[in-house]
Amino acid sequence: MAERTSIDQQRWWQKWKNHRYTRIVMFAFLGLITYGLLASNVMPEHTELEPGTVAQQDIRSPLTIENQEATEQQVDEAVNEVDPVYSKNPRYAENQIEKIRELFYVVEEVRADADTENENNDNFAEDQLADVRTELPDQMNDEIDDETIVTLLTASESELETALEHTTSAVHDVMSSEIRMDDIADATNEAETQVRLSSSASDSLVQAMTDIVRFGVTSNFMIDEEATVEAREAAEDTVDPVMIREGELLVEEGEVITAEIYQELSVVGMTEDVSIVYPFVGLALLVTLLISMLAYYLNDARTSIKQNNTYLLLYVFIYTLTLLLMKVVSLMHPVELSGLSYIVPAALGTMLITILIHSRVGLFTSMVFAVIASIMFTAESASVLNYAHGLYVFFSGAAGVFFLIKSQTVSRLLQAGVFIAFINAVVAAAVLMLQNAQYSWFEIGSNLGFAGLSGFIAAILAIGFLPFFEAAFGILSVTKMIELTNPNQPLLRKILLEAPGTYHHSVMVANLSEAACETIGAKGLLARVGSYYHDIGKTRRPHFFIENQMRIDNPHDQITPTLSKKIIIAHPYDGAEMLRAQKFPQEIIDIAEQHHGTTLLKYFYHKALEEDENTAEEDYRYPGPKPQTREAAIVCLADGIEAAVRSMPHPTAEKIQTLIQKMTEDKLTDGQFDECDLTMKELQKAAQSMEETLRGIYHTRIEYPDEEHLRTGEGGLNR
Repeated sequence: MAERTSIDQQRWWQKWKNHRYTRIVMFAFLGLITYGLLASNVMPEHTELEPGTVAQQDIRSPLTIENQEATEQQVDEAVNEVDPVYSKNPRYAENQIEKIRELFYVVEEVRADADTENENNDNFAEDQLADVRTELPDQMNDEIDDETIVTLLTASESELETALEHTTSAVHDVMSSEIRMDDIADATNEAETQVRLSSSASDSLVQAMTDIVRFGVTSNFMIDEEATVEAREAAEDTVDPVMIREGELLVEEGEVITAEIYQELSVVGMTEDVSIVYPFVGLALLVTLLISMLAYYLNDARTSIKQNNTYLLLYVFIYTLTLLLMKVVSLMHPVELSGLSYIVPAALGTMLITILIHSRVGLFTSMVFAVIASIMFTAESASVLNYAHGLYVFFSGAAGVFFLIKSQTVSRLLQAGVFIAFINAVVAAAVLMLQNAQYSWFEIGSNLGFAGLSGFIAAILAIGFLPFFEAAFGILSVTKMIELTNPNQPLLRKILLEAPGTYHHSVMVANLSEAACETIGAKGLLARVGSYYHDIGKTRRPHFFIENQMRIDNPHDQITPTLSKKIIIAHPYDGAEMLRAQKFPQEIIDIAEQHHGTTLLKYFYHKALEEDENTAEEDYRYPGPKPQTREAAIVCLADGIEAAVRSMPHPTAEKIQTLIQKMTEDKLTDGQFDECDLTMKELQKAAQSMEETLRGIYHTRIEYPDEEHLRTGEGGLNR
């Protein structure tokens, strides 16, 4: 394999790779780069216009908002147009009649209490008048003349009764009708006329009665405060809020800025007297939430990025590269070409993430890119968010993920470009139809053309960047794994030439493990490549392994169990060392190093017990580590099963099934799968897949007759 230096071989990265703050720093960097690239998009577009100046261009509203000042003005106008509500109150007539009765009652009381001895006193009348005034309320004192009271004091009882009857009757009759404030004079004249016509009393008494009637008649048709408030509230409810709609033309080019227009510009935040802090705070909150969700997902998802900071660093590079490309395209808006922003190769990031990391991470990232695009591509939109472009980026990225889930070859990448181009064009067409605008055929073709071109650009860039990321980060991509399966690879040729039995064994293990991994949803191709190289360490001492001992004696019969143990146990670590020397991807090295876990060399352990009963079992176990991934665990199981089945003299389906079940239970009981995320259900499916594969290999064959039988016709073949 060609020499290459990945970031894992760099000393500075080896120092910081597993530092406890490394992941925090990288996620913080993601937040900062996202915020930095979006800050210019949320900066408020302040105009330098003042009332009385002339607009140099059209200005449209960037958002939909209520113009509260205009709404309040319309509410005030509607309320002011509502006239007060009047209503007749019958209690007013009753109250006035009661006041007249009180006047006559006071007069009668004063007359009764008068000292008859003082009747000839010159001051007698004045004293009675003073007594009456003392008992009467202020309002009546102000409106009733002294002559009227004196007349009542000097009238007879029958005259008083007549006067009371006529005055109350006149007031009652007149106030039985509606009397507005403007109608009081007419109503008073009517009551006075009624009193004069209905009474035959003396002129002085009639005058007194008209004076009393003049006091008694008042307005009974007054403003109903409660009904008036209800009417005005009803009028207020009929007023709709004055809304400034997103995209609404606020100022035309050449139009003079009035106070009203300036107020509308202030409402939508386009004047200098509006604070610019809030948009940046809002962006900070949104980016923090977005990166927090991304960090939670990446730290929780069952992918290589969960614990391997090299993959997280790779993700940071791809994420940053994609955002930079999106930003560059977003800055091309001054070029007045319809649909040019659709050329953004947003699918590049999700395609690279799917190939190099995992499809689930790629799909989640497509949603993150969609949110970012909805903020970044707002130059041609009046809104602060461009939802159409967010949808476009999401579907474009998701299309790349879905098409590359099962295969990631170069030809598949080119096919993915065609598929993404088609999806992009469909989304662009859907957006145009939803807008329902009258676009020309040139504009439609331009939008669909740029959208389709985006898919091809994304695929070409992915093919170009893929080797760089593979080499820089030591990533084992599908392309690289297919390259490693080439029999002309130096290490594979070394196995084939120096340990042909091991080579055959490795091919068999590869068939078993790949089928099993694909059954449980693991990386089958990784298991195949790992199986090819898992026993490369045996090439250092090939004849000490039974599959390579053809026509020779077993050298272990001539050495001690301790030495045999050292030779056998060394081969996983010798293989890992050889793979590291050839700069192989870490995943392949891990499978070679972990494919025996901490299993026991039972044969040599029992052989050692025959020589020394105190032999410790731990001395005859592989030092590990145990399999850390599902692929390594499957290769570990397939390696033991293939060797065991190959040693069976006459393998049958029943024997194979029993053997696989026993070996699976033994490894599970021995704790070999404790450190990987292989579930019991997946282990059962993997074992069943290996059983089916081995049945196909060791199926019953036709026993062809020999040459003698063919000549004699025996066996039924010579007809």
